[in-house]
Amino acid sequence: MIEFRHVTKRFPGGTVAVEDFSLVLPSRKTTVFAGSSGSGKTTLLRMINRMVDPTEGSIEIDGVDVATVDPVKLRRSIGYVMQSSGLLPHRTVVDNVATVPLLRRVPRRQARTDALALLDTVGLDRALADRYPSQLSGGQQQRVGVARGLAVDPNILLMDEPFGAVDPIVRSELQQELLRLKRELHKTIVFVTHDVEEAFLLGDQVVILREGGRVAQVGSPAEILARPADDFVARFVGADRGRRALHVVTQDGAELLMDSEGRVAGVLGHGKPGTGEQPR
Repeated sequence: MIEFRHVTKRFPGGTVAVEDFSLVLPSRKTTVFAGSSGSGKTTLLRMINRMVDPTEGSIEIDGVDVATVDPVKLRRSIGYVMQSSGLLPHRTVVDNVATVPLLRRVPRRQARTDALALLDTVGLDRALADRYPSQLSGGQQQRVGVARGLAVDPNILLMDEPFGAVDPIVRSELQQELLRLKRELHKTIVFVTHDVEEAFLLGDQVVILREGGRVAQVGSPAEILARPADDFVARFVGADRGRRALHVVTQDGAELLMDSEGRVAGVLGHGKPGTGEQPR
């Protein structure tokens, strides 16, 4: 369990990134920090592994104040996945995944064996193991980044807009892959995004943030959609002016979910593409 206790972060020059933030992030669940630029979501994430230290307040992991833990040791015990994947360009895929285990003095042969197994876990062909990051697609690089984040079997996995730099199709595939990993690995995941659709898809607990890291609302996706706390939240999640209200339209035998502005939001049932078979 991760707990923020009255955390404030002021940067030089007086900028307040986070102000008096308190929240419990439940164990083995995914908490998503969602907000626009300047809402402090990345700062909150980075305070968990001490890439940023709070100006005031404390962060505890299972009752231990992270300020009392050596920052290098702490970071090597927590998985971290960033938007650009952050892979070392001069190292192969398998060596990138094995980076932290080797720093923790895991024997090289064991680190490589474990790294290959992690490629299986994130859905990458082992044939890619000896390639370099520049030889991979953006989606493949992000999968390697996730594998590296899992390399020390951490209880906590921090993910800072990890799918923001790939195209929509790849992004959807990576989101589904993360949902699978959630079901199989039962990690405590802290995920940062500015995309509310992504937040609602992935989050068990979603934290909508205002500017300066102030909490606008915390709850499950269903709770937030059903009862937005105020106009700010309603606008952020698209509940204002009925934009989240859906109705069904039948077209060419398919039942389409349409929003209030006439845009397709989904399909009820699935036919087989190209066969003319109707959804059921």
